[in-house]
Amino acid sequence: MASRAFITGTSGLVLNDVEREFIRAERPWGFILFKRNIETPAQVSALVAELRAAVGDADAPVLIDQEGGRVQRLGPPHWPAYPPGASFAALYDIDPKLGLTAAWLASRLIAADLADLGITVDCLPLADVPVAGADAVIGNRAYGTEPGKGAAIARAVTRGLEQGGVLPVLKHIPGHGRATADSHFRLPAVETAKAELERTDFAAFQPLADLPMAMTAHVVFSALDPAHPATTSATIIEQVIRGLIGFQGLLMSDDVSMNALAGSIAERTRAIVSAGCDVILHCNGNIDEMRGVARETPELTGQALERASRALAARKPPEPFDRQSARAELDALLNRVGTA
Repeated sequence: MASRAFITGTSGLVLNDVEREFIRAERPWGFILFKRNIETPAQVSALVAELRAAVGDADAPVLIDQEGGRVQRLGPPHWPAYPPGASFAALYDIDPKLGLTAAWLASRLIAADLADLGITVDCLPLADVPVAGADAVIGNRAYGTEPGKGAAIARAVTRGLEQGGVLPVLKHIPGHGRATADSHFRLPAVETAKAELERTDFAAFQPLADLPMAMTAHVVFSALDPAHPATTSATIIEQVIRGLIGFQGLLMSDDVSMNALAGSIAERTRAIVSAGCDVILHCNGNIDEMRGVARETPELTGQALERASRALAARKPPEPFDRQSARAELDALLNRVGTA
């Protein structure tokens, strides 16, 4: 039976009966975990297995935002703390090889943590290019303020995840770095000219256009579409994300429940589908909202299904890896910039 083109969160550490029946009936393509879903390794592994059993697909993708720094759903005492992306940028400025090595080590270690739990997708890397005066929602999560450096570090992060058997999700395409508001709370508008966006923000994503999945930015780019954020803009998806950047993988929305988007959950979902996103992401575990998303989400068919299938087929078994020595090497590198 075909999946519906959405990814859903759930409310707690285990599935309740209502959620289990919702998943069985509505057949989401995948799932996403947050801190409210996480307690111990055994509990997370059991929840992952329970989600897949409920949807009847042993290979259903399970996602998480495990970047390091401020955005890390798995953390102490059961999982290590990881540095923010800016640490790799600082090392890169000392020696590019050191920055790329640290980025690879951190993401390879993260992938090992996730693989232990059965989590197969990490919403990482970022290619956002922050600028002075922008909201701190990106801030030190980014790999610096120069597009080429950011793309190079993002590629190293991607390589570490993929070698650990975890699929990457490129975010937040076509760029969240200039936003002067946190899109969790309100809609940011970027007034920058198209030529400058192409030179900076969009340029950071172009070398990463071959990644299997990407997540959109809830950001208005006034020079391209003053009426809609990228997530609901057919113009930006067709002309910039698919066109100028050249991304041809599975395109998922950022969280449909974020306050940057206007209208009801149903209206937001319809707008995202109409704009050309392949998959809707809904995160907060609110069952009424989950039902609203499901009612407005089509089955995964056509090009969207082809992209989803290609994305999942890109995941390879983990390569051999010495976790202990890798952590020691990462810590030694981070000590050089005082971030250990």
